[in-house]
Amino acid sequence: MYDLAPLARFGGLVATDLRDVTHDPEALDSTGFWAVCADFEGRLTCARFGDVRKAPVPAAVPGAWAGPRPGDWTSSLDRAAYTAGVRTVREHIARGEVYQANLCRVMSAPLPDPAAADVDALTALLAAGNPAPYAGTIRLPAHGVEIATASPELYLRREGDRVSSGPIKGTGRTAADLLPKDHAENVMIVDLVRNDLSRVCETGSVAVPALCELEEHPGLVHLVSTVSGVLREDEGWPGLLAATFPPGSVTGAPKSSALRIIEALETAPRGPYCGGVGWVDADSGHGELAVGIRTFWIDRPLGVLRFGTGAGITWGSDPEREWEETELKAARLVAIASGAYESGAPDTDVAGASGKAITR
Repeated sequence: MYDLAPLARFGGLVATDLRDVTHDPEALDSTGFWAVCADFEGRLTCARFGDVRKAPVPAAVPGAWAGPRPGDWTSSLDRAAYTAGVRTVREHIARGEVYQANLCRVMSAPLPDPAAADVDALTALLAAGNPAPYAGTIRLPAHGVEIATASPELYLRREGDRVSSGPIKGTGRTAADLLPKDHAENVMIVDLVRNDLSRVCETGSVAVPALCELEEHPGLVHLVSTVSGVLREDEGWPGLLAATFPPGSVTGAPKSSALRIIEALETAPRGPYCGGVGWVDADSGHGELAVGIRTFWIDRPLGVLRFGTGAGITWGSDPEREWEETELKAARLVAIASGAYESGAPDTDVAGASGKAITR
């Protein structure tokens, strides 16, 4: 397995010839092309590659990815625990401690042949079965980073001194499924992202050019907003990450209170799920990081594949409906990774809702 060469794929580019690996965000303002992974818990890995070229994701090769069996997935929170967590979040909201908190669970399944597992082969399946605007791959097995993401959500885009974020809140199978609660939670998170960017942007430059726009993705729809600003001259990637991480859409508002509640209720670390995954071209001053949702990662020491799913909880949340939202977000992707996805089949009941649970 460790013979797999380091590699990264983003936006029609493939990067090879690994030169450096660091955990220092200052590197992103130096030189070269960097693949970036920031775990939700704060571990940052930046990998500089020497060869970056245009290349489409290769077509999926039958048998190249041997994923878990569909029935082997377990969840860090089963249905009962998750719905109880939703009720607890609503109690915190009733006490005025938080307006919204994103409650997540981590799904896991053993790989049948961990030594042969290659996230780049999984990437090919995801590209065919669930194309996404911020899809990407980082393969650094010697450094504990093996990620394949089909993220639909922009965490940070930087073009010189211009920065923007595209928070997603509000999910349904169709637009008709979206409720006033979905619009309300989107607006809450937009306000949080505005506040985060204001910490490092020029006064008066932070704006919301798009609010609650409907986006269609495979099997579901989202409400998406855009928040932008002009980075201050004395700020770079370290300050930008410090001001905005973890992303507001996967934490809650106020962020500090939401993080405290998340820590108490969730039983497994999120890892790269809900973190940041993407690339930075330090030479041009451009970069694009996705929120690490719809993301798989290999836990090499345990020989398992992991995937995270969650939902934003507000006072208007129904516990069972929020559970079903986490199932909807996971269903299609978990089926693809397990070799059980059939085009045209409904995206239901394949996300491991058996009630089996894993713990930290």
